[in-house]
Amino acid sequence: MQKVVLKAGKDEFVRRFHPWIFSGAVARVEGDKLADGDVVEVTDHRGNTLGIGHFHHGSIAVRLVHFGEADVSQPAFWVQKFQQAWQVRQVAGLVDNPHTDCFRLSHGEGDGMPGLVVDIYGDVAVMQCHSIGMHRQREVLTQALRETLGNRLRGVYDKSAEALPGNYAAQNANGWLWSVEADMPVQAIVRENGIRFKIDWQTGQKTGFFLDQRDNRQLLSSFAAGKSVLNTFCYTGGFSCYALKAGAERVVSVDVSAKAMDLTAENILLNAPFTGIHEALTEDVLRFFKHDEQQFDVVVVDPPAFAKSLDKRHNAVQGYKRLNEAAIRHVKPGGILFTFSCSQVVDRELFYHTIAAAAMEAGRPARVLHHLTQGADHPVSMFHPEGAYLKGLVLHLT
Repeated sequence: MQKVVLKAGKDEFVRRFHPWIFSGAVARVEGDKLADGDVVEVTDHRGNTLGIGHFHHGSIAVRLVHFGEADVSQPAFWVQKFQQAWQVRQVAGLVDNPHTDCFRLSHGEGDGMPGLVVDIYGDVAVMQCHSIGMHRQREVLTQALRETLGNRLRGVYDKSAEALPGNYAAQNANGWLWSVEADMPVQAIVRENGIRFKIDWQTGQKTGFFLDQRDNRQLLSSFAAGKSVLNTFCYTGGFSCYALKAGAERVVSVDVSAKAMDLTAENILLNAPFTGIHEALTEDVLRFFKHDEQQFDVVVVDPPAFAKSLDKRHNAVQGYKRLNEAAIRHVKPGGILFTFSCSQVVDRELFYHTIAAAAMEAGRPARVLHHLTQGADHPVSMFHPEGAYLKGLVLHLT
């Protein structure tokens, strides 16, 4: 195993269990020329082993999968990781839950597996590797998943192509890593808090569904009965289905993607009948806000990430402000706004002040009823606060 040796004084963050080694902390590399994804041993300047991780040419040079010494090439190492993650989901009440059969099993750094996402949809595990190192170990990871889940698992699907670096991704395709049948379907109907959703992990965004909003969708139910609800950036209609199931009088779903609106329509039908009515609009959300003047009792704003790097943060903040100012104007007096940001570079405090500026610009007094975040199956390591990417607020507007 090749070694990455850190500069003197640059091992402090590793000793505090932060899993990222930045390139500026590296003094030298011992061994042959490193390739992206190689497994390396990280040592301090005196040669003491700090951890084992995956190397990558870039600002984050190593993502540590273990602190100390370990053989990460063996399934047994990953079985232990998956077992620990499984226990967390048991504690969270997601394992063998009669109302929910979809959840995240591996959440990257939050589960000590940087670069690896594994989502469970019924009896299928959908794997999405965000690092070359993890993807190069996909066969070992598949074996470990099979050993951990046993007969609960009927297939492991690789959905990594969209998440990997371009040149490497071009050499790899999504597909089954293992399945009990030759022609396994790439879709399934799953349950979340008793509500049914059609998941297409082959063509859907991410692994097919945004599992991180489960608790927030459930919270929306407590505000929806007898109300009018506007769900913007609705994707597959998660908030819309929850609102209708909770007895909303009218729900309007808006998304610019025709494919997303088709999936929303399918999910609405899966959960019908409702006492309320549903309207679907395939349209840009800001354009909708600009020309439509109607107000709603509850408005949901859940956009995709506006910024994925620090140099885009200022523009993202301005975008969130414009969007939320428009959304606030569409909330009835006494109504509720659910608003979110999944941009990691926009932290919780900055998001809060941005929404406050939007309310001020709209001239609406606002009270914070809830601070929202991702579900328990998207845990955040206390030593890696960057993992807390989802931020949300529930506001009462007068």
